[in-house]
Amino acid sequence: MGMKLFFRAGALLAAGMVLAAGRGAWAQTPPTGDAAPTQADYSSPANWVCWPGATPNACDIDLTSTVVKADGSMTVEAFKADPKAPIDCFYVYPTVSTDPGVLANLAVERAEQQVVKHQFARFAASCRLYAPVYRQFTLTALVARMSGKPMPAAGPASLVTPYNDVKDAWNYYLAHANGGRGVVLIGHSQGSGVLTQLIARELDGKPVQARIISAILMGTNLVVPAGKDVGGDFKTIPLCHSASQLGCAIAFASFRETSPPLANSLFGRPRTPAPGMASACVNPANLSGGEGALHSYLASGADSIAPGAQTPKPWVAGKTVSTPFVSVPGLLTARCASTPEFNYLSVHINKDPAGPRNQELIGDVVIGGEVQANWGLHLIDANMTIGNLVDIVRQEGAAWTAKSN
Repeated sequence: MGMKLFFRAGALLAAGMVLAAGRGAWAQTPPTGDAAPTQADYSSPANWVCWPGATPNACDIDLTSTVVKADGSMTVEAFKADPKAPIDCFYVYPTVSTDPGVLANLAVERAEQQVVKHQFARFAASCRLYAPVYRQFTLTALVARMSGKPMPAAGPASLVTPYNDVKDAWNYYLAHANGGRGVVLIGHSQGSGVLTQLIARELDGKPVQARIISAILMGTNLVVPAGKDVGGDFKTIPLCHSASQLGCAIAFASFRETSPPLANSLFGRPRTPAPGMASACVNPANLSGGEGALHSYLASGADSIAPGAQTPKPWVAGKTVSTPFVSVPGLLTARCASTPEFNYLSVHINKDPAGPRNQELIGDVVIGGEVQANWGLHLIDANMTIGNLVDIVRQEGAAWTAKSN
């Protein structure tokens, strides 16, 4: 896989196997080795990927999109952040680091810059953006572990470092930047796993829970009692059913409608089987239930996040897209689907055989030229839904403001 958002598909496969087994790589039985690193200093702007007013700020980037309609016509859509957004967003990114050790360093490198570009920066239209660097369990270490040759310098204490870093960053943000504002927590994959722990340990049932507008947990297996909204991973935080509902969670993992979860799929069911428990699915395209249109911002061919084996075709034959993103209204719809074993976001492609617009959806993990169907559409969970989620957060901000006044 090209080094764009998640980098190597083989590394991702290893990451998914580990993350599917627990809340994060650090939840597994660790190898022996060194003690935990020293505490990160989140008073330093250098330890934040995104912080309002900081220079540099990886979230302050070009998010211009080309809107490609079903009839093949194209228009350019400019992006505008809201400098007066009434709420904050706090983001924990997924497994992206290709640093050589078990734990990533605290530098803002291309990996972190690219992932906020695709998954987080667009939320600036609805909230102020905060995203810490954290010493995550790296792709390098995950590949080594899954190959049966775990890297040695990762003692038990060091494997809690990703969580400890995020907790320290959260506490610094609360003390020095929040000022009583409402906040939306956003994560994907390893980031969602870390946030699930943070919410369960530090927020759920605590006074600070009153500041939580919602938690958006993408590409993860948030556990709830089957058919219920609350319980399981969170004791008092229910699933969301509307954009005006505050203090709730949106969680999902996406699969193609034509390729539903398999017996060995990594997402869509609890990490550890438990009677009466299920993996949550909340559809960002229709929080109240049923099917809805996805407002996607997919990577253009010039900035693809797809595996190297998948080369995007032109969106319209003979026309060039020069913007970083493409919006494709009417192409994708989604609904939450259930089987006896899985709950997942089922993505449907509205194909028109006679239409001039490219109707392929690029985003599968491909290894050796073969699609790894057990991954579903994990790579583009955020890209497919981010337009919907940005709008939800905007409405949540309005609801928070109305409640606070």
